[in-house]
Amino acid sequence: MGLCDERVVIVTGGGRGLGRAHALAFAAEGAKVVVNDLDVGLDGRVSGGGAAADVVAEIRAAGGEAVAHGGDIASEQGAATLVRIALETYGRLDTLVNNAGFLRDRMLVNLTETDFDAVLRVHVKGHFLPLRHAAAYWRTETKEGREVVGRVVNTTSGAGLLGSVGQANYAAAKAGIVGLTLVAAAELARYGVQVNAIAPAARTRMTERAYGDLAALPEDVSPLVVWLGSAASAGVTGRIFEAEGGRLTVMEGWQAGPTADKGTRWTPAEAGETALKLLASATPPGPVYGA
Repeated sequence: MGLCDERVVIVTGGGRGLGRAHALAFAAEGAKVVVNDLDVGLDGRVSGGGAAADVVAEIRAAGGEAVAHGGDIASEQGAATLVRIALETYGRLDTLVNNAGFLRDRMLVNLTETDFDAVLRVHVKGHFLPLRHAAAYWRTETKEGREVVGRVVNTTSGAGLLGSVGQANYAAAKAGIVGLTLVAAAELARYGVQVNAIAPAARTRMTERAYGDLAALPEDVSPLVVWLGSAASAGVTGRIFEAEGGRLTVMEGWQAGPTADKGTRWTPAEAGETALKLLASATPPGPVYGA
């Protein structure tokens, strides 16, 4: 018996790297997997290969069940057909893993509007649209009296939590995914859906240029993703986890720190003096990657 027996799982960006590892790991635990991949290069330009079909073939060769989807999940049509293929092929949807993305790294002064928009589109919109279509399905199931044990695992990054030099677009997108995760967790709980996010560190084609000596593998991250995507994670929602190699960390986000209340409006000089006093007793933020 696998941890995800009979669960139907969608993995976006499932043709390579982390997504491929997640898809194979879910299948090994008994899930029926919809492997989505548009098959693009590191910069998001379509390369025209068959990455999703290759992963499906791997899963089937090992005795599992899987189907490929090659649509653009950052488009309304692509996201709609992604959820539809799960329902038409397997009759249900239990888990959505949002993983698809690409990079267009530039220092801020060299970053074009096109490259900024493209990265936000694939990461933020590419999370939002599949999530919205999956959520609509789960809401309907709940309204019709059927029990839902829905799971969503989003993919953020240390860049979105701490920032990363040369990745203003990527960091902004990944920070947005954290906000989306928190809101979705709060809104979808009434439908039996849990929403969490991971900030993975692993050696993939997206990270090899920046972290070529990184020893952690995509397969090291997938066990946590499988557990979060299973019924066994009951009660865990609205959380962000870092995963690297054998290390798992629960990330603790913005919390109220030192505070001062004058009871009336500050003057600019008073506000500045008070801010400096508060900062002196506050916990320093983590360093920006690459700084």
